[in-house]
Amino acid sequence: MDLLQKRIDEIYQECLEYTDEGRVADYIPELSRVDKYQLGFYAVGAEFDEYYIGAYDVKFTIQSVAKVLIFICAILDNSTAKVLSKVTVEPTSSSFNSIVNLELENENRPLNPFINSGAIVCTSLLKGTTSEDRVQQIISLMKRMCDNQDITYNESVYLSEKKTGARNRSLAYYMSSTGVLEGDVEDILDAYFKICAIEVTCKDLAQISYVLAQDGYNENTGEQVFSKFLANRVRSVMALCGMYDGSGEFAVEVGLPSKSGVGGGIMSISTKHGGMGIGVFGPSLDKKGNSVAGVMFLKRLSQELSLSIF
Repeated sequence: MDLLQKRIDEIYQECLEYTDEGRVADYIPELSRVDKYQLGFYAVGAEFDEYYIGAYDVKFTIQSVAKVLIFICAILDNSTAKVLSKVTVEPTSSSFNSIVNLELENENRPLNPFINSGAIVCTSLLKGTTSEDRVQQIISLMKRMCDNQDITYNESVYLSEKKTGARNRSLAYYMSSTGVLEGDVEDILDAYFKICAIEVTCKDLAQISYVLAQDGYNENTGEQVFSKFLANRVRSVMALCGMYDGSGEFAVEVGLPSKSGVGGGIMSISTKHGGMGIGVFGPSLDKKGNSVAGVMFLKRLSQELSLSIF
């Protein structure tokens, strides 16, 4: 057996016990039904080396990991300057759905594109006349990055999020009142809920993050999906803001540009050893919304392979 795969197997066994800690995102009714004891890992590196274990092929909803893709599309559709006139790239110590900073700081702009308010604003900047147009744009980008032509959103999870999305509506209508959010609020929110409900696997996340590790280039298709400049900017924001209000501790302990979601997914990037894309799935979450077992897996892997960018 490959020595790296052997060590990954060992780390997996060591981290399985952490699935017992935390809880699933039961404030979204459909996510309350997910088995919290799952753990999956998939990594792809230079020269197409692939490593995987556990629930790597189980489908789950992308949730906030999609904010990376929304941010990329918003810049591609507009410009960096236009997007940054609406949302900044500052870390936050508040929760991902906080409304406080919108009122007290930053001239009513969301602090960064990886909290809910920032992602909703970026969704409003996507080209398209309907919510479905915006959703399909994100799905199209994902297909170009991960070579999975079957990607779509989970209708049940979408409807569950739409029904219980009162806090996101509060954020959106507040930003509409201050002029930061432009357009039909409900249409924008409908697109946002659908995007968060897109289904992926660990392999999908690993391949998407590998394109980011390779400066926007997809080795499988030979396509330069987006520029090196944009890839570098996105990796930087992921390193600063990608793990909610746990981003600082994650940077110190793991040191990988990453984005988590309350569906249990984490997408991580290493630029060491020729580049590596990593996808992790562990739906049992800590109080900040990050996968307990997933973070521990990444911590041990990063330390074992010296993957930290710092």
